Amino acid sequence: MRYYSPSTGSTYLEGVHVCPDDAIPISEERYLSVIACRVDGKVRGHDAEGLPILIDPPPLSAEELEQVERVWRDAQLVQTDSLVVRHRDEVEDGSTTTLTAEQYAELQAFRRALRNWPEGDEFPLIEHRPLAPLWLAGLQ
Repeated sequence: MRYYSPSTGSTYLEGVHVCPDDAIPISEERYLSVIACRVDGKVRGHDAEGLPILIDPPPLSAEELEQVERVWRDAQLVQTDSLVVRHRDEVEDGSTTTLTAEQYAELQAFRRALRNWPEGDEFPLIEHRPLAPLWLAGLQ
């Protein structure tokens, strides 16, 4: 027989494991549908009887949302660093630049918007992320 402990979130097999005091029997069907098979976008919770169920994850806190958006912002800056360095190197050695002067200005405006975004009133709302220049996707 299989048991589930709401306090540990783990399953136990009778005769194999030492079960916690709150362990309750669960069917093989529930084990397979809730614990053994991961469902994208769902997390494990417990019903009123302490049995495992799949639920929608709780929304992120304001701090967690801010952290997610800072990670995204930082990744955007890192991904465009090489373009800035290459352009500066090309200008310095007098080569033909990969970016036009207009593209470079747009790139720097985008990077400035990324840096300033966390101080804006619309941070961390995803729909207000700074928009990359359209041509940028073709260069990366």
